[in-house]
Amino acid sequence: MENSFLVSHLVSWIVLTPALGLIIVGLLRDAETIRWATLGITLIGLGLTGGLWANFDNAAGGLQMVDRVQLPFATFKFAVGIDGISLPLVFLATSIIPLCVLVSWRIDNTKAFMMLILLVELAVTGVFTALDAFLFLVFWEIAMIPMYFVIAFWGGPKRIHAAIKFLLFSVAGSLLLGLGIEALHHFGGTYDLPALRQMEYAPKVQLWIFLALFLGFAIKVPMLPVHGWIADAHGEAPAVGHVILSGLLLKMGAYGLIRFCISIFPEASASFAPLIQGLSVLAILYGGIVAMAQSAIKRFIAYSSVAHMGFITLGIFGLNQEAIQGAVFQMVSHGMTLGTLFLAAGMLYDRTHNPIIRAYGGLQQVMPKFAALLTIFVMASIGLPGTGSFVGEFMILVGTSYHSYLLVLLALIGIVVGAVYMLWMFQRMVLGPVTPYVSTLPDLTRREVVAVMPMAVVVLAIGLYPNILLDPIQASVATLVQHFAQVQPLPIVALFTAP
Repeated sequence: MENSFLVSHLVSWIVLTPALGLIIVGLLRDAETIRWATLGITLIGLGLTGGLWANFDNAAGGLQMVDRVQLPFATFKFAVGIDGISLPLVFLATSIIPLCVLVSWRIDNTKAFMMLILLVELAVTGVFTALDAFLFLVFWEIAMIPMYFVIAFWGGPKRIHAAIKFLLFSVAGSLLLGLGIEALHHFGGTYDLPALRQMEYAPKVQLWIFLALFLGFAIKVPMLPVHGWIADAHGEAPAVGHVILSGLLLKMGAYGLIRFCISIFPEASASFAPLIQGLSVLAILYGGIVAMAQSAIKRFIAYSSVAHMGFITLGIFGLNQEAIQGAVFQMVSHGMTLGTLFLAAGMLYDRTHNPIIRAYGGLQQVMPKFAALLTIFVMASIGLPGTGSFVGEFMILVGTSYHSYLLVLLALIGIVVGAVYMLWMFQRMVLGPVTPYVSTLPDLTRREVVAVMPMAVVVLAIGLYPNILLDPIQASVATLVQHFAQVQPLPIVALFTAP
């Protein structure tokens, strides 16, 4: 009975553990104690997620381990739970956060920074598990706060400009998201997400609410043409800021598209899917072409991230089993791969404070451990077979081929472009002649190796044995796409007609 009780409330414990950690860390004063306490708290969250995975029923397509508590003096509930779509993303969050703690071990203002890291974990796990739309919005808003301060206080020379730009885009997205969720509550009479999925909405209502929600999530992804904040944010963020942005916050936007847009409004999703898939392929090509024009390594990887996220949105709006399953798979793989590439760029920048790619050369001779790390994740980024990105991109392309060979062809061109710019960067920095600028750089420390090795193991593990991720995802995606077989797209002109 006791074990059953603990298992049934695992999701709540995962969400509330960082909240308890905030209180504990807030009461501590010694910097070293704060570091170890934060690491221990985040490892507890990872251990709880391991228990969650072990007790998850892969064959069940619905929600599991659901907790619902009516909050006093509130119209919404603390309602959390998981399915096969949210489980891998909870694992992604709880595995990345301890690595962020390790990488930022010697950062200034330790207490404030570690509390912000715990706040990120609280917000992100809350977003991935919330079953109440208003609670989802609360966690969504909380996630914006620590990222702003991480950029503004620990970022590069133009950090204030980048932080304000990030904040303005985030607030715009939050306003649209808030309008959409309040409209859902108005027409559905509840904030409960499973109940909202069962409602029927008039065509005009569907289309307008879908647009509000879609734009709110698209800013966070980010999709074209609302991607203007990402290069500046990545260009000025510290190493850990890159990991949080690329590994977690961008996935919140993609997850919202699945949990709200295509789950609640399948007809509106079918109406806008061709346009959104077109924008996604454009992002794949645009991100690659603009990346080739970048001289700074952080901005280079930022635009490559735009291209990779284009694959994820292409899969989500494929609206079939293979495409959506591939998109969820790719969300985890991208979080690990691009997150670690940004982390590597941050490690290099912390040693030199020079962002220019051409300043580096011959790193395999000066920093062999770093070069080995970069090799693994550059190969994963271009989708080499045996890495997670290959599996995710292949499934997305298979799902896309069911309705458009042209989109598949354009996406394949984007993959070739991606391989070109990534291999150019790799050859210039790792295989080229040693430049005087890097001739005395220290290699990765033992703590940095411990931080990045688990990421490499996961990326290779899911590439070589993808069923680790696909098994829990499959049934939930199958349940989601069942109703798309009978869905008829709504005429978009209904936006401008009487209800």
